[in-house]
Amino acid sequence: MKRFLSGILTACVLTACTTAQLNQAMTEVNKALNTETPLTTAEVGEGLKEALINGISNGSDLASAVDGYFKNPRIKIPFPPDVKKVEDKLRQIGLGSEVDKFVMTLNRGAEDAAKEAKPIFINAIKQMTIQDAWGILRGSENAATEYLKRTTTAQLREKFQPVIANSLNKVNATKYYSDIVTQYNRIPLVEKVNPDLNDYATTKAMDGLFLLIADEEKKIRQDPVARTTELLKKVFGSQQ
Repeated sequence: MKRFLSGILTACVLTACTTAQLNQAMTEVNKALNTETPLTTAEVGEGLKEALINGISNGSDLASAVDGYFKNPRIKIPFPPDVKKVEDKLRQIGLGSEVDKFVMTLNRGAEDAAKEAKPIFINAIKQMTIQDAWGILRGSENAATEYLKRTTTAQLREKFQPVIANSLNKVNATKYYSDIVTQYNRIPLVEKVNPDLNDYATTKAMDGLFLLIADEEKKIRQDPVARTTELLKKVFGSQQ
């Protein structure tokens, strides 16, 4: 019965019901389920925004902490794979410590950049419509994260790149990387590699941040303890 009635609400959202129509549909569902405190469209919207802000804040704070990337094997940024042969050669000639320092610098750049993510995400959340909210609430365990990817990726990339570039430039990592790749590309018959370190670091930093946010979203959906306010408990509890 509950699944059938939920389907009615979903159909209403997908057919672009007015807010009044959606509220009426929700009233009927709540009556049928004998719900003492009906879930309103406003609560759904505010609950989703609150959950997203919590997830963003927690994920961003984890990523931007010292070693947030560097000591997290799930998001640590390695030496660029397309120049792995360059890394191997450097280690063979006793420059492994230089490679390790370079990798740490990459991750420090990502940690710095993560600090800039939160306001971009929050701005995207403010643009969320009731249709977006319902799609997220009834979607997969990472529906909110996917929504943020769609609506913030371009802004995040623009914001991340100068921050990472500045961090890498502080220790001449960008110049070092460019020099070794340029030298390698001069070797006859080798496959050319991409010297654009900033683009690589930016992409990996964003991937790691979205992964952490997806973790936080999953907690809120699955773990009642992660729902730290009454609104979160009501909105997400209604889906169980």
